[in-house]
Amino acid sequence: MKLTDTFLRALKTTDKIQKYADGGGLYIHVAPTGGKLWRMAYRFEGKQKTLSFGAYPAVSLKEARNGREEAKEQIAKGIDPSVHRKVAKTTKKAESDNSLSVVAREWYERNKGSWMPHHGQRVLARIERDIIPVLGSKPIGTITAKEILDVLRRIEDRGAIDTAHRTLQTCGRIFRYAVATGRAERDTAADLRGALSPVSKTGHFASITEPKAVGALLLDIDGYPNLIIRAALHMLAYTFVRSKELRHAEWSEINFEGAEWRIPATRMKMKDTHIVPLAGRVLSALKDLQQYTGGGKYLFPGAWSNSAPISDMALLNALRRMGYEKGVMTVHGFRSMASTLLNEQGYNRDWIERQLAHGERNSIRAAYNYAEYLPERRRMMQEWADYLDGLREGGV
Repeated sequence: MKLTDTFLRALKTTDKIQKYADGGGLYIHVAPTGGKLWRMAYRFEGKQKTLSFGAYPAVSLKEARNGREEAKEQIAKGIDPSVHRKVAKTTKKAESDNSLSVVAREWYERNKGSWMPHHGQRVLARIERDIIPVLGSKPIGTITAKEILDVLRRIEDRGAIDTAHRTLQTCGRIFRYAVATGRAERDTAADLRGALSPVSKTGHFASITEPKAVGALLLDIDGYPNLIIRAALHMLAYTFVRSKELRHAEWSEINFEGAEWRIPATRMKMKDTHIVPLAGRVLSALKDLQQYTGGGKYLFPGAWSNSAPISDMALLNALRRMGYEKGVMTVHGFRSMASTLLNEQGYNRDWIERQLAHGERNSIRAAYNYAEYLPERRRMMQEWADYLDGLREGGV
């Protein structure tokens, strides 16, 4: 007699095991403890075997019958259903272990120790917000360039062009790690070079942005013989202000107790007061410099007179004497260097733009935004100084 849902629901447990057949080897196994388990008896290569389909009612009568028919088809093809299930389970686990989600998190864990904490948080946020929800469950070796591009287009559609480019870079690093660990054949993300909308740029100044080269530049500056020029170039690297803002810096603008340099609006390109948080090592360097130039008006007086600041040409010539040609590094290049590396490390773009003192579109807001994001910028500037110190020492 075929089983029915009415019959199955009405089954009562006893102190003995009960079995009720549905045909074709399928039966319900009712244990004294109350469990109702679907099983199928079959023979394969002369041996009696049993296949389980799960418990009723989680597995319905219809689902159990479908399982039986699928098993019968496998037997007819010379496939043992039990072995097939084990292989499928192993394959599924392998696919799960090779999923983009697993590989991405493994790559992150292996690399986060070499990043500044804030950068690591940004990288993880991009992975978990934009990549994993769409592609996380797929085996990384099966993901196509089109699938990655679809993810990036969604980011572009919300106006985050820079984030789309950084996400593509992150995908490339994850895929290369998958290749290195034998879970993908190639870096599929590499096929998307040139596929994204370009990041808008208002101009270009030659700049060094490769971390090891930045460390070498800082060491070269350390060795420059002129104390005032050496201090000025270091200040450019650590504060990334404009050349004019730096060269005309006055001791009256430096607040050692408050750890900040407040540049008046009259000297700023956008005519807004600008606050530069000063990291610990910058404050220490300024105190050393104060012993030499603190008696005058300017931090960096010219070679011929304390009443005039150092010239832009003096800074540029120093870079050239150190071997940094026109197409390699410029005085303005320190700003590009900081902008590029801070963005790559995942700092909030608004913090970076405010610290660069770039123009505010809303002129009314601009009059009040000089202290905007100041706590966040203080932290960023200290971490930037720590990062540069690490590059100089060759430890980052």
